Amino acid sequence: MATYKKIIKIVIPILIVLFILAAFLFWPINTDGTLVKEDEKLAEGKKEFLASKPKSDSLSGKKTNIIILLADDLGKYDISLYGGKSTPTPQIDSLAASGVTFTDGYASAAICSPSRAGLITGRYQERFGHEYQPGDRYPKNNLEYYAFKYLLNTNDWRLNDKIEYPNDASIKTQGLPKSEITFADLAKRQGYATGIIGKWHLGHNKGFFPLDRGFDYHYGFYQAFSLYVPEDDNPDIINHHHKDFTDKMIWGKGRVGIGQIRRDTTVIDEKEYLTEKFAEEAEAFIDKNKNKPFLLYIPFNAPHTPFQVRKKYYDRFPNVKDENKRVYFAMISALDDAIGRIREKVKKEGLEDNTLIIFASDNGGADYTFATTNAPLKGGKFSHFEGGINVPFALSWKGKIKPHTVYKQPVSTLDFFTTIASAIGSDLPKDRVYDGVDLVKTVNENKVAHKDLYWRSGDAKAIRSGDWKLVISGKTHEKWLYNLASDKSETTDLSQKNPAKVKELQTALQNWEKGLIKPLWPNLTYYEFNFGKQKYFVDL
Repeated sequence: MATYKKIIKIVIPILIVLFILAAFLFWPINTDGTLVKEDEKLAEGKKEFLASKPKSDSLSGKKTNIIILLADDLGKYDISLYGGKSTPTPQIDSLAASGVTFTDGYASAAICSPSRAGLITGRYQERFGHEYQPGDRYPKNNLEYYAFKYLLNTNDWRLNDKIEYPNDASIKTQGLPKSEITFADLAKRQGYATGIIGKWHLGHNKGFFPLDRGFDYHYGFYQAFSLYVPEDDNPDIINHHHKDFTDKMIWGKGRVGIGQIRRDTTVIDEKEYLTEKFAEEAEAFIDKNKNKPFLLYIPFNAPHTPFQVRKKYYDRFPNVKDENKRVYFAMISALDDAIGRIREKVKKEGLEDNTLIIFASDNGGADYTFATTNAPLKGGKFSHFEGGINVPFALSWKGKIKPHTVYKQPVSTLDFFTTIASAIGSDLPKDRVYDGVDLVKTVNENKVAHKDLYWRSGDAKAIRSGDWKLVISGKTHEKWLYNLASDKSETTDLSQKNPAKVKELQTALQNWEKGLIKPLWPNLTYYEFNFGKQKYFVDL
């Protein structure tokens, strides 16, 4: 009996502790039910603008077709256009040679969704709160939070401090704000047929779908990634897995839910290799609309993970012993072929003279895959160093841009919108600030496109002003100042020697930030870059 009582005295406290621990771990994290609401003033302005009649002079004459080709995570020096030796890209090179190559093309963000938000609206995405990646899911309880923070190997992805996370209803309101006007909206107002073929990643709930944002037709997927082809025992497909935790998630969720392939609203059981299928869909869209003006946006997912490629492309690189790099180079080669098919279709249909084609990448190469380094540029995707934001960029318009033109001043993917507006003869609403320029006019007149360009993701910020560039890591209180004219690789920090220039650029950044709003949703993670003794953190 005495022994039993002793056991009880020991066991009961243990059970109480376990109960308290379980209650703590499984207790739901406080959630925020705040719904993301559109700016009412801008929403009304959008409604009035899209309902208004275009200027009469913009309706006359033969209209210009628009094709936007966007690569995903394509490193600038992974293609031969900029002297890269790893992957010959004759089709991209030919596209640039037929028009203008931009030596200093920049994405407006170093990560997918914010970059696309700026590109499709012509406005710094921070102006309307699309600063971070929209969230698919947040931790539900303390167990999920602390397991993610301390037990999982998340590589260089780090979890931010715990907050009240958006609940399911709030998550559904995340996406490109409905008050924003897309270049598809502009074109549709001008009487264009509009299509998007590829990756969307600007919202995956009602009101945010491509068909809600000015596009008549959509073929592709909603989220950040999808499998290029279902993973099975297909001998024609080389599948290469990575060790980082995001890759496991991508392979597991690639063709589930918002990763499913859709034609408009219908889910498609697609078996073909996506890069090739997107080219085929683009050809079909052009064929269907060749006798009327069209805008076609083709945001490829290549060469974003997961690494999958057809054997015929893989076999083009027999001398590459590293399979990771071999698959990556092969994926770029497939992308290059697809771009060639689309350009050939335009030529075959006799549309070259009145078709503007723009090509770029949404951000720099994802160096965490170890398939690219972005060398000689510093850093990669996520970072505001050149490797994260300085991207391949070209424009072609037969008869409007002189072949073999090279433009050496900084330009931005924010310029897509304004360039398209000018090409299709559209006016712009007066109720909002636009940040782009007409690249055709700017190049032909050899003017400076931008005095300054800015970037922000949380407390990670950057500005390029002329040849000077300042990068700030707010979490670590680090600042780097470079002169890009003599140091494009950002190897020599000049901040200590030029405190006046640091102050000048910081002031310019602060003035720019006065025109921005707070992010519309929180970011769950940040990414950690290590540069020797210095660390650089950027919110995602």
